Amino acid sequence: MAVQRPVESSQCACGCLWGRSEGGTVWKGCHYSAPVLPSGLHLCCGTLALEVSVGKAPVIYAQNGTDVLLPCTFTACIGFENAKFSWTRNGTQIFGGTIKNKDSKPVPNSNSANQEVDKYMLPEITLMKDNKEYNISILVLDVDFSDSGKYNCKVENPKEKNAKHNATITLQVVVQMEKVDNTLTLIILAVVGGVVGLLILILLVKKLVLFVLKKTQAKKECLVSSSANDNTENGLAGSKAEQKPASKA
Repeated sequence: MAVQRPVESSQCACGCLWGRSEGGTVWKGCHYSAPVLPSGLHLCCGTLALEVSVGKAPVIYAQNGTDVLLPCTFTACIGFENAKFSWTRNGTQIFGGTIKNKDSKPVPNSNSANQEVDKYMLPEITLMKDNKEYNISILVLDVDFSDSGKYNCKVENPKEKNAKHNATITLQVVVQMEKVDNTLTLIILAVVGGVVGLLILILLVKKLVLFVLKKTQAKKECLVSSSANDNTENGLAGSKAEQKPASKA
């Protein structure tokens, strides 16, 4: 069986390797768009290189007049350089910036007419050496009802042939946050706790009763054994007295 080896290689639109092998082709990598290639050439692409996430909650609720954090992170399997990010609300850009590399913090755009510096800001983040997700969340200050809407976080990575990806989250501003009624939960916990406590008490009483019975049984056995020994000794003494010969006159 002949060993397959790559004889030709190039790059996908996202920067992943592709190539042609003698007798067959084996590829792996990632891809956004596939260029038209001559017959016999295949792409290595399979998974997204750039991915943006706004978390698992599709809607965030905030009380009127408070500050709220809109989460957004992105990952890039082949790294990034001078990645551009932007935030839009209902289709209108409200914030943007760049992040140089994985060891840099995001920097907001300067002199942008679309950015309200008193309304949106980047929160303070801590960089980790083994970080795989890059934080481009924004903090919305003093929200009001006009801030409600769909917020879209988009990232563009020049290192991946300007590959783009985005994610959307909804902000809903309310008059007052609803208080969660935990009465039923507390009742269930109290009942479960009472049952568990009762079971523990029953086990302790059972152990105490068994301990007392064991001690009582041992004491009885000791008394029976002692009484038997006394009776044996008395019987032996009486026998000896009866066997004593009568003295001669």
